[in-house]
Order: sequence, then structure tokens, then C-alpha cells
Amino acid sequence: MSRYIGSEIKPFQAKAYQSGDFFDVSDADLKGKWSVVFFYPADFTFVCPTELGDLADNYEEFKKLGVEIYSVSTDTHFTHKAWHDTSDTIGKIQFPMIGDPTGTITRNFGVMIEEEGIADRGTFVIDPEGRIQIVEINAGGIGRDANDLLRKIKAAQYVAAHPGEVCPAKWQEGEETLAPSLDLVGKI
Repeated sequence: MSRYIGSEIKPFQAKAYQSGDFFDVSDADLKGKWSVVFFYPADFTFVCPTELGDLADNYEEFKKLGVEIYSVSTDTHFTHKAWHDTSDTIGKIQFPMIGDPTGTITRNFGVMIEEEGIADRGTFVIDPEGRIQIVEINAGGIGRDANDLLRKIKAAQYVAAHPGEVCPAKWQEGEETLAPSLDLVGKI
């Protein structure tokens, strides 16, 4: 696996579905704000709608942090619309659902399962400069948690805004951080 953290996202262009409309989306749309690129294996499946529904239920919290979510699968934008129109869970989604039928974006992020033509469960948090700050890749049967993702984004945003400070394990917004120094070596 190549190094992800700190790397700039690769260029892409795709079609997306959101709130009844199709539109073009590219890597340029992710720059200038915090973004989550949330890969999942396929529409009309089992674990995927539980994850996407969890994101939809917490979407306003992401928006309060200035974060846009982009879900991505190797399905088409047409399939995303059909799923959105037929599933109560997916019907709640207000964030862009990117279609990646060629697998270009999925390969750019290194989460393509080539022999199946689908994505791993990959989560990428991208800073406003277009650099990856958080990566999480789960096995197909393991769903992700939007609340933990929110916690990690808050930590990433805090660290970005406070150079010289770091967030310890289980850090929650408002809790103490650490300032790495020689004085802390061997004391934690």
C-alpha cells in the first residue's frame, strides 16, 4: 500500500446524483473545504445502506464542521438515483453520490477490489488543500460509524488550526491536547 497521509488527491471527473439532480463533480470541488470521500462496495446491498443511512442521519453535524461528504461506488449515477428513489434509508441522503463505473476514482484512492470490480470500504478525510489527513479501510463485512468519523474530523481540524498540538487517543472536542516536547518523553 502506498503512503496516503499528506498526499494530494489525484485528478478525477465524474457524474453524481444529489437531491433529484445529476451534475459533474471533480477533484477541484473537494478543494477549499474539508471533505469526506466515502467508498462503499455497491448500491442495493446490505451493510452499505446502514453506513450511508448513518452518514445521512449525521449529515447536519458534518455540515456544521464545514465538511462535505461524497459517497462513491462503482455503480452509475443512474443507479444511485434508482436506489435513492426506492429505499427509505437511502432516500434520506442529501450529500452527493458519485458514480464511478470506470473505477478511476476508486483506483486513484487505492481501494479497488480488481477481481470484483467494486470498492473496499474506504474512508478518506481531505483537508481544504486537497491533502489526505485520515484514512480508514475496513473489510467488506465491517460497517463504519459516523460518530467516530465526526470525532476524528474534529481532531484533524483542531490539529490543523493549532500547530504544535496533538490530540491523544479518544480525544473529544473541548478536552486537553498535548504539546509534544522533551518534557513529555517517558511521562505519558
